[in-house]
Amino acid sequence: MSEATERPAPDADAWADACAEDLAEEKARRRAAHGAPPGSAAEELRKLVDAVADKVASLQSSLPGAAAQSAVQQLIGQARAVVEPVIERNPDVFDHLAAAGGELLAAYRSAVEGAERRWTADRPASGRTSGASGSASGGAKKDDGGAGAGPTEHIDLD
Repeated sequence: MSEATERPAPDADAWADACAEDLAEEKARRRAAHGAPPGSAAEELRKLVDAVADKVASLQSSLPGAAAQSAVQQLIGQARAVVEPVIERNPDVFDHLAAAGGELLAAYRSAVEGAERRWTADRPASGRTSGASGSASGGAKKDDGGAGAGPTEHIDLD
């Protein structure tokens, strides 16, 4: 037999195994460098409620009187009693709300950046518009002579 036929057959999953090992090592390295990745939106809301409750509890010691301190404890208990069942019944809702908030932020940022491009494209290098109409493009904008924040323009979000 030749040497080519005597070699063992390559492991079909060797590449997948090596990739999985590399990915696990990279995740461990990033976790060590940056900490644990954020959890779901529901978990993050639970952490926020706990952090706020802990902060309020630490501040309550500075409140005068036992009645005020017990009122704060009651308020913390009521807030947790309201939030926990909502989070447990609808964890995916918070993920969807977080995604929707991100989309709204991206849409707002896009609208503002587009308006900024139009505003800066119509202005000469000095930063002030010229001409009798108060605008380099011939008219729609008004300049207050440098006294205020500058010309205004309607931003169409449609």
